[in-house]
Amino acid sequence: MAFAAVTSSSTSISAPFSSAFEQTKVSQVGSYQPLDRTHTSTVLNLSRKRLSCVKALNAEPKRNDSIVASAATLLASEVLEKVEVEVEDYEKLARELENASPLEIMDKALEKFGNDIAIAFSGAEDVALIEYAHLTGRPFRVFSLDTGRLNPETYRLFDAVEKKYGIHIEYMFPDAVEVQALVRTKGLFSFYEDGHQECCRVRKVRPLRRALKGLRAWITGQRKDQSPGTRSEIPVVQVDPVFEGLEGGPGSLVKWNPVSNVQGTDIWKFLRTMNVPVNSLHAQGYISIGCEPCTRPVLPGQHEREGRWWWEDATAKECGLHKGNIKEGNVNGNGTVAVQANGTTTIADIFNSQHVVNLTRTGIENLIKLEDRREPWLVVLYAPWCRFCQAMEGSYVELAEKLAGTGVKVAKFQADGEQKAFAQKELQLGSFPTILFYPKHSSRAVKYPSEKRDVESLLAFVNTLR
Repeated sequence: MAFAAVTSSSTSISAPFSSAFEQTKVSQVGSYQPLDRTHTSTVLNLSRKRLSCVKALNAEPKRNDSIVASAATLLASEVLEKVEVEVEDYEKLARELENASPLEIMDKALEKFGNDIAIAFSGAEDVALIEYAHLTGRPFRVFSLDTGRLNPETYRLFDAVEKKYGIHIEYMFPDAVEVQALVRTKGLFSFYEDGHQECCRVRKVRPLRRALKGLRAWITGQRKDQSPGTRSEIPVVQVDPVFEGLEGGPGSLVKWNPVSNVQGTDIWKFLRTMNVPVNSLHAQGYISIGCEPCTRPVLPGQHEREGRWWWEDATAKECGLHKGNIKEGNVNGNGTVAVQANGTTTIADIFNSQHVVNLTRTGIENLIKLEDRREPWLVVLYAPWCRFCQAMEGSYVELAEKLAGTGVKVAKFQADGEQKAFAQKELQLGSFPTILFYPKHSSRAVKYPSEKRDVESLLAFVNTLR
């Protein structure tokens, strides 16, 4: 069944209200740089409001933290709407735009939603979205979530972007009372102990929810190649499966992903060609950039998401802003996302080689009990769905081939599912992959301390200890 978003239209508002709306329009879009294309959509398009939104001016005021003020406060109680329901098939539209360029998709989004749509800007390479919007010649809006823990370089990029494009980014902040309660109760770095979700929920998800309640659509910089475990199937446009928009209720918000089909390398070619300001952290090895305590540079050959929440399991690295990417059917018992090639629950095993010993639970229990082994062992604790385990498969198999005949045994142990608790308690498992070396004359395993998982680095580790 196709997902559909419901919008409404109405008859025009009588003359006494027109001047008020023109003033509102000027105050909201006057900060934007004049563009070549004439754009006639009004800031608050009353034709898209539902009857339930209209209330008397003397109604009890209600706090509104969204980034668009409600039109209800501008209407007298006797002004009513004639509602006509219009249904848009966004699955069909996504298919039609599947091969369109990011510029075409951006133009379509801005044309369709006018001032009721905004670009979500994180301060990373998604600055490309702002350049695409600028190139359409249409007015556009940008908002960003200031968590209070961003890098100084990110704030400097915000300033550079505002100056270049002549815009004012609409910043959303977390609730001070909620942040204070979290920090006083659990400290400044609780996410290192119990996961990032709680902190992200307070500092990012709830402010985003408030922002989106003032919009009918939003634009994100999600790409399919960013996180194969959670973003491999994102369409160029969709009904948002998680958040609600201006009109409220399921289906009231549309989510546009203009660069979903673009590779990261092509994004960077575009940024350099167009001389777009970028975050200076990128030059220091940062690719995916978030809050300062939760972001770090990645090493050559590592996936970009390895720079985010590196102390957690690798596959479900979403902060909650795009929670809809995580499908219930793709989540295993550990709460992590399984990368499934054929849509079934069966996942192909990895590290398959005649030179890699496949240890069972009994086999590894016997191995760790030995105090005087005949030969040293190198063991990788892995999960076949783990993107980072998959990424090192070639290096590990090549290492096993190089060590064949040297007296060093190379093995693997699948440590997810029912084996995870055992591996965490007995095998030093922190996240996937974990690599252990069992010396020849010692019962104590040595944990590989680096995230450089190329053949040379792993071989140097083995040669140092054997």
